[in-house]
Amino acid sequence: MLDDITLKDHNLERRIFLSRLLIGGLIAGLLIAFLIIRLVYLQVYQHEYYSTVSDNNRIYSQAIVPTRGLIYDRNGVLLADNKPSYNLTVIRENVPDLDASLGVIQNLIELSAEDIEEFTQRQRRRNVPFSSVPVAFNLSEDEIARLAVNQFRLPGFQVEAQLVRDYPLGAPVAHAIGYLSSITEQELRQVNAENYAGTHQFGKTGVERFYEQILHGQVGYQIVEKNARGQIMNVLDRNDPVPGEDLVLHLDSELQLAAWEALGDMRGGVVALDVNTGGVLAMVSKPAFDPNLFVGGISQREYTALNDPVRTPLFNRALGKYSPGSTVKPFVGLAGLDTGVRNREYEIEDPGYFHLPGDSRRYHDWTWWVNESGHQRVNLAKAIYQSCDIYFWDMAVDMGIDRMSQFMGRFGFGRNTSVDISQASAGTLPSREWKRENLGQPWYPGETLNSAIGQGYTEATPLQLATATMVMANKGQWHQPIMLRQVGLEGEAIQHQSAIPDVNLNNPDDWNYIHQAMQDVVHKGDGGYRNNGSAYPYIAMLEQMPYHMAGKSGTAQVVGIAADEFDRNAEVAERYRDHALFIAFAPVENPQIALAVFIEHGEGGSSVAGPIAKQLLDVYLLDEFGQLKQEYMSESALQQLSSLQQAAEEGEQL
Repeated sequence: MLDDITLKDHNLERRIFLSRLLIGGLIAGLLIAFLIIRLVYLQVYQHEYYSTVSDNNRIYSQAIVPTRGLIYDRNGVLLADNKPSYNLTVIRENVPDLDASLGVIQNLIELSAEDIEEFTQRQRRRNVPFSSVPVAFNLSEDEIARLAVNQFRLPGFQVEAQLVRDYPLGAPVAHAIGYLSSITEQELRQVNAENYAGTHQFGKTGVERFYEQILHGQVGYQIVEKNARGQIMNVLDRNDPVPGEDLVLHLDSELQLAAWEALGDMRGGVVALDVNTGGVLAMVSKPAFDPNLFVGGISQREYTALNDPVRTPLFNRALGKYSPGSTVKPFVGLAGLDTGVRNREYEIEDPGYFHLPGDSRRYHDWTWWVNESGHQRVNLAKAIYQSCDIYFWDMAVDMGIDRMSQFMGRFGFGRNTSVDISQASAGTLPSREWKRENLGQPWYPGETLNSAIGQGYTEATPLQLATATMVMANKGQWHQPIMLRQVGLEGEAIQHQSAIPDVNLNNPDDWNYIHQAMQDVVHKGDGGYRNNGSAYPYIAMLEQMPYHMAGKSGTAQVVGIAADEFDRNAEVAERYRDHALFIAFAPVENPQIALAVFIEHGEGGSSVAGPIAKQLLDVYLLDEFGQLKQEYMSESALQQLSSLQQAAEEGEQL
């Protein structure tokens, strides 16, 4: 029995207990030491880092978008304004579930799939963390109220008041001023991205695009403290933004609107320039579009409508290139005089058609279908005011395309000579070298005939035609076309020095000769059909004009029709009708304004474009009584007026 009884060994148990206690104490000590070391590491060595992380959870750096500069016309009329708008914005870092939040928002306000896609693109372009991104623009009061009631369901979202672009005159100034729209990744790469933090729009065309950096200003920042819901509790620091500069343009809004109205339902473009400065007084293209559509994001339906293949309202016809037709004849004629190819007395007999030497083909004058016997005896002046093709063809054969091209280039044809209208086409000024480089073909004599009357390869924009007319009015003195007049309402007018040399003639009196011929286009009307100016029946014959107007019509073929295929009584489809053009400057004695009118498929330069040109000159030059403004009178006219006023005063005294 005693052998079955096991006695406890208390010494052994004590040793086991003590060893376990020691091991447990050692492990506990190590753990406590590790915690102490970790605590020291976090509290001392990592204090700055975790303090920053903690602050970032409640303190944010926000970009303050600068106020965009305003745009005015020469008379202080506001062309581009900033108006307050309430937008829904979001800070992505504060949103736990963006898709769920967007679903809630779609139940509260109108937010289409297209709007969400545009928001996604804006968010992708965001270049600063914790910066707000617009979700919806121009919220109504009802939408703001619904969002406010459901604010607790939308962490990270808030309604912000922002200034957005507004164009009070709308479509009539769209192609001149341009418009703002969402900034793209490519545009962000072209500018200082930090300066565009918080900015979601960028100038796309016109003045808004060219002067984007001046109009935008400098971004500001503020350090704010927010609560757990993302609401701003306190502003800790602020660096104010620098507003963009206001711009004053040469544009005359009265003339701009008059040109818009004068075009009516026709498609076309008008450019008017200040002869003394080169300032763009009007630049109209019609049809156009409402630039306000792009500011808040244009819908797909609206954008599709703007891409109408016939009306093409997004295309600026004032800067597009077309065959200039007979509007080039004063310049070609001046080239003939200056190169010595022709003189003022040289005459030809015009039978209504022309033969190239050694070629049996007949080239018919533009009037052949009305007057097959031609213009009879024609000198250069008559060739201009009657627009005789035969004379210019005869002269072109002797002058050659290269001399003609070189002289025309001095008036700005074949290049964009403007200072700040970068989107203008350079047109086409053909020559032997041009054709060889661009088409790899030789030049043919018949192509010289086409170029002499503004057809064939020759192409020019309404802006180029207005510019060349301005140089003609100035007797060779150059002013490059420019939109900007001054920076700031109180700023000084910009004095831009032309980089293009003046046109100097061997005989300066040739300017007066061409001026008179262009004046006769409008005012000569005492010699019957064969001697009247081509525009006289449509302008000066209709009313007495208080000033003299110099002009030249142009009717540019869209498609060629052979003489034996032409049917006088056939109805020509609109897309095949000729373009109508007219250039003009006035008053002839003291030029103030030069302009070009282009009517797409308008057919008659003198009958359709000419009256529009005269209407616009009246708007700019005449006072409320229909008389020429005194500031536009020549010295002799002012002296005559002073004498009449003095005689009237003496008569009243008697």
